[in-house]
Amino acid sequence: QVQVVESGGGFVQPGGSLKLSCVASESIFSLYGMGWYRQAPGKQRELVAAISVAGGSIYYADSVKGRFTISRDTAKHTVYLQMNSLVPEDTAVYYCNRRLYSDYDITQGYKDWGQGTRVTVSS
Repeated sequence: QVQVVESGGGFVQPGGSLKLSCVASESIFSLYGMGWYRQAPGKQRELVAAISVAGGSIYYADSVKGRFTISRDTAKHTVYLQMNSLVPEDTAVYYCNRRLYSDYDITQGYKDWGQGTRVTVSS
């Protein structure tokens, strides 16, 4: 049962910006920290950014620190990912979901994923 819907992806030139949105079900949003993940062509899914339930604890992968910002709007059950200074290596399908902590769950164990939103960074 899919409980998230991602949007906001698109095509952007290097150095550009995009803002992704993810609307989650109340059951998942109110109980769990949320994360943004991505899967680039030929690679495994990875965690990009995460935010705790109350928003006080935030994680970023080293590859996006200083460029991406995760936030959440409790009233809208929505998680955002503001992506700035995009580079071709950011090209991937981006997914949001509850915060997962093991590589196994992120890459294959956890099955309840949305369709994601595709981001393409190219000149």
